Amino acid sequence: MGRDPLERGLELIRDGEFFAAHEELEDAWRAADPAERDFLQGLVHVAVAWYQAGRGNRVGCERQLEKARRRLAPYAPSHRGVDVAALLRQLEAAAETVETGSLELPQPVV
Repeated sequence: MGRDPLERGLELIRDGEFFAAHEELEDAWRAADPAERDFLQGLVHVAVAWYQAGRGNRVGCERQLEKARRRLAPYAPSHRGVDVAALLRQLEAAAETVETGSLELPQPVV
């Protein structure tokens, strides 16, 4: 069996490969226990938000950022090696950036 899809998905986010990260994290989400699904789906939303920003889709980015925050918040401060509290701060900052009309988001740190 290959590497853990969660680890691979996080690595792809770090590398800026947001579409591939979304695919990998969706695989992890589908196979996950119910208690883990919101966490993994939140990470999918993170990848899709940055992907949408890169495509110039402001509304799609905003929606994905909101979904990510909603799904990840219960897992703060950290879960499965991810600093969820720091990620939530990054999502908030990204949402503020998008509100100003910019889609120039800093690379997420996960």
